Parts: sequence; structure tokens; C-alpha cells
Amino acid sequence: MTKADAETTGTAGTTGAGKGLAWLLVVTGAAGLLAAWVITLDKFKLLEDPNFVPGCSINPVVSCGNIMKSEQASVFGFPNPMLGLVAYGMVIAIGVGLLAGARYRRWYWLGLNAGTLFGVGFCTWLMQQSLYEINSLCLWCCLAWAATIVMFWYVTSHNVRAGAIPAPAGLRTFFAEFTWILPALHLGIIGMLILTRWWDFWTS
Repeated sequence: MTKADAETTGTAGTTGAGKGLAWLLVVTGAAGLLAAWVITLDKFKLLEDPNFVPGCSINPVVSCGNIMKSEQASVFGFPNPMLGLVAYGMVIAIGVGLLAGARYRRWYWLGLNAGTLFGVGFCTWLMQQSLYEINSLCLWCCLAWAATIVMFWYVTSHNVRAGAIPAPAGLRTFFAEFTWILPALHLGIIGMLILTRWWDFWTS
């Protein structure tokens, strides 16, 4: 555990976080919330008017309308972005709490980590469906994917460094110095998949 991590751990078993992580949660949560809000509004408009064309339906590939009309867009029986409205709102609230000096118990941090892990897993499935089943891309969905991936890696990094997730010293040191590599690599892989999936379209 680094000195900075030790300073965030309270004697009552609670752990805070620096302003960097707090702001990251607020910003990524706000980005995800914005994406979920826009997609939800467009989904309602699409339900009212099947001929409605969302503003982000730019071409045959970048077509939010195709995504919204798919079965995958309502996995739990309601539009997926409605789940995001709640989840991203909670992330913002946690970030604001940290900015105000809040300290959370280990189970709370692990719960946040589990929630972001579920988010990354769900986004990964949606990405696979978007690229290889629906054959369309939604820019607002991409924003939500990026926000979720970034928040997952930085929450994981914090939990490893603060000791909430047991890890060897070498891994804690890596996260302390090079956390940024993991979301950058993760997003880079997704970017390459998108690029190669429609290579002929992008280059035509």
C-alpha cells in the first residue's frame, strides 16, 4: 500500500479516495448518463413514430435507429438505457460524495467494483452484438462503453492499491504507476475491432 493509499484508509475500516478518482467518477458517470438519456428519449420517439430517424443515424454503419429497433436493445424487458439512467446516476453520486469527503467501507468499494465489472461485461456483449449481429454502430452507445471501461479500470486500480482487493506488491505498484495503460489498451482494442469490421466502408 502506498502512502497515498494509507492516507485514504480510516481507522474505522473506511476508505476514501483522492479528488482524481472522485472527479473521474463524476465525469464518466455524467458521460454515461448523457448517453443513456439521449438514447432513452430517442427510443420513446421511435416507439411513438416507427419512421423516426435518430440524429445519430448518419449512414448505414453509424445507425442508432438499427440498434434501438433490435431485440438486444431491451434485454431485461425494458430499454437498456433506462438501466444506465440509474447506474450512471449512482456513480455520479458516489463521486460527489468522495469530493465532499465521504469514506466508504470495503464492501461498498467492492460493490462498486462489481457493478462496474457487470457494466463492462454487459457493454462487451452489446458491442459484440452491435458489430457482428446487428451490423450497426451507435455513437452514444460507444460513449457509454468508453465511460464504463474507464471507470471500471480506475475503480479496480483504487481497490487494489488501497487493499480492498488482495494483490501482490508488484501489482499494486503497477496500478499506482500505470493504470492508464489498461483502459487505453482496452479502448484501443475496441477501436481496432470497429475499424476492421467495416474497413471497406471506412476506406471507400
